[in-house]
Amino acid sequence: MKAVRMVSVGKPLQAFDVPVPAVGERDVLVKVKAAGICHSDAHYRAGTSPVRPLPMTLGHEVAGVVEKAGPGVTNVKPGDRVVLHYNVTCGDCYFCSTGNEQFCPSGLMLGHFRDGGYAEYVSVPARNALILPREIPFEQGATLMCASATSFHALRKARLRAGERAAVFGVGGLGVSAVQLARAFGAVEVFAVDRRDEKLELARRYGAVAVNATRVDPVEEIRRLTGGRGVDVSLEVIGRASTMQQAMRSVGPMGRAVIVGIGTEPISVDTYRELLGNEVELIGSNDHLLQELPQLLEMAARGILDASRVVTRTIPLDAAAINDALDSLEKYEGGIRTVIIP
Repeated sequence: MKAVRMVSVGKPLQAFDVPVPAVGERDVLVKVKAAGICHSDAHYRAGTSPVRPLPMTLGHEVAGVVEKAGPGVTNVKPGDRVVLHYNVTCGDCYFCSTGNEQFCPSGLMLGHFRDGGYAEYVSVPARNALILPREIPFEQGATLMCASATSFHALRKARLRAGERAAVFGVGGLGVSAVQLARAFGAVEVFAVDRRDEKLELARRYGAVAVNATRVDPVEEIRRLTGGRGVDVSLEVIGRASTMQQAMRSVGPMGRAVIVGIGTEPISVDTYRELLGNEVELIGSNDHLLQELPQLLEMAARGILDASRVVTRTIPLDAAAINDALDSLEKYEGGIRTVIIP
């Protein structure tokens, strides 16, 4: 089969002909119908978050059709439309048994530590395959598996409650989902912060108050619009020290600032003025949980979460096209989400 793989840090991905993955007793072989290109993939290629072993087939946002199922598989069958939970874990350790499988000592993330979806086929344990409702196209289903799921998990960690206000820093794939999900969680007002007018216009369509960071200081603007109070919850989904600090400073007393974006720059914190004085919480959020995905898929199937505008471009399974998309992400350019259609 054809696969597009990372061979070296800082180098373009390359196309290879590789064997179709084997299928174990409780595994499924999935014919990839869509694979999202996430900003994390650009971080992997750049070496910001190390990938091992190399070469590696990237791609952790995957949707497709079950081609083959092992003899011990009961939850899905050949022909089923599925999306894939990207954390392949043991299912038996302390963290897996307590519902925190992202900390499984033997866990391997698709497209990071185990071959992912930039290929014609991918093999995973059957428990990682969830039925994709007919109402959701493959390309939208793929983006739900990271962009939406990561935002969903972050908002749960933030304990966002009905009647509160939220701010989302960055209106990419995660941010567009976060705006919608915050409203679904009951936020009475959601502020969307970005530097690009077209992304802010999309956030407005989903009911957000747009804040263009090139024209105003986002922290001052959010405080002005909230009568000086600030928001109850902020999400940073960009990965820059400056926006992480803005997210932290935009919350009011008892606020929760959640950091989701991957970055390498350290941030400085005025512990009294920014944390202790107002009892602000600074929360890290990484990945998402298998148990969260059925609810997320149900919300998408019912139109509570709309992923139709998240996918702004589709490309073939072609190394040059994929590298071009990754180049755009590194420059914070391009649309919301590019999806590979093999």
